[in-house]
Amino acid sequence: MASTTRLPAILQAVMKGQPQALRDDHYPAWHLAPVTGLLNDPNGFIHFQGRYHLFYQWNPLGCEHKYKCWGHWSSADLVQWRHEPIALMPDEEYDRNGCYSGSAVDNQGKLTLCYTGNVKFDDGGRTAWQCLAVQNAEGGFDKRGPVVPLPGGYTGHVRDPKVWRHEHHWYMVLGAQDLELQGKVLLLRSENLWNWQSLGEIAGSGLNGIGDAGYMWECPDLFALGGKTFLLCCPQGVEREEKRFLNAHPSAYLSGEFDYARASFQHGPLNEIDAGFEFYAPQTTLTADGRRLLVGWMGVPDGEEMHQPTTAYGWIHQMTCVRELSEQNGKLYQQPVRELQALRGEEERYQGNAAAAPALNAQRLELELELESAGDVTLNFADTLLVEWRRDALRLARRSLQTGEWLYRYWQGDAHKLQILCDSSSVEIFINEGEGVMSSRYFPTQPAQLTFSGSAELRARYWSLRPCMVE
Repeated sequence: MASTTRLPAILQAVMKGQPQALRDDHYPAWHLAPVTGLLNDPNGFIHFQGRYHLFYQWNPLGCEHKYKCWGHWSSADLVQWRHEPIALMPDEEYDRNGCYSGSAVDNQGKLTLCYTGNVKFDDGGRTAWQCLAVQNAEGGFDKRGPVVPLPGGYTGHVRDPKVWRHEHHWYMVLGAQDLELQGKVLLLRSENLWNWQSLGEIAGSGLNGIGDAGYMWECPDLFALGGKTFLLCCPQGVEREEKRFLNAHPSAYLSGEFDYARASFQHGPLNEIDAGFEFYAPQTTLTADGRRLLVGWMGVPDGEEMHQPTTAYGWIHQMTCVRELSEQNGKLYQQPVRELQALRGEEERYQGNAAAAPALNAQRLELELELESAGDVTLNFADTLLVEWRRDALRLARRSLQTGEWLYRYWQGDAHKLQILCDSSSVEIFINEGEGVMSSRYFPTQPAQLTFSGSAELRARYWSLRPCMVE
């Protein structure tokens, strides 16, 4: 099989690649990143038998979107992670062109993966199978084969199963593209994970009051939170607006009411999940104490990703921090998961005019800022990333990696408080205790410094963050 020939190459790539990646000043000190090669979507995020498991799309053999495996990390506390055996490799006819994204469930005490097997044909066509794999005693996974074939009425772009249990049934949402090249989200139901019944389309372009909203909806995730049901999705092809949906492919959510009996989802408009330069393919899970967590890929497909300088060191992309979700007035709020406070060093404070604020080491930093007067503040991250902050808006500025021109991302509305998490080459900005988020990679000359300017008075608390490498 292909696995017997690829495993030596993967082992060699890891042995050669990790020392090279760790020499890169841009390699994260506490975010999750690949030891070598390309990382993209988080998969199979689950709390199972006392540990969190996070799988991820991984090409260990290079920085291209090819040969997609599932890598695997686990953690007891969401802070210290360890490597687990590779979970999936594209070594069967039904997944020969990639083990694409999916989810994980606890099926009667067995950790079970549901993923998309991607198959491409010589004539340019493709198909997709939704497949199962079950963990074995050695920590690897035994494939059980396809359980859902390509449904009629859709192109070969049907993928990314998110599976959960409600009462006496399993449910699955799938991203799909219909034959009119419109993005949809499909709902299926099963009693045993093996035999699935289609319940139809619950969201997508042209449905439930949504107009033309793209040609493919990837990475759906449906869950109840507070008094609402949320559907996360990645609607490819959504028309860009002046200050929203500016990435090559955005991530969005719908908020509404889901009826299991009728298999219907009544919802409002599309909302951006994250307004920064890099965020895609988020996935959620529940903690043992009932909190809803989210992690996303700090990247965007088909943008400027291949111009990132980390490719010279043989690696590309990282995850976001793990985030804790809440619902307020039908909106999705995100905050850094509370467990990350264990990384904090000694607290320091500043209060006064922005222009007089001390410069800070931004390589590993957590910063809380509040505006205390009218005026403006500019946060300058090593002359590479700028945050222009007024009480009524934020603008994030970064030069194009391809052309050098300034590019901008926006958050509109009251912005009185920021919480900012920095790592070697990433910044995550949480606005108004999670009402908005802007996540971005940037590639400064190290050691990166954060400097302040502007006329506003502000109050600041900040901490250096200790490094936390994967074991």
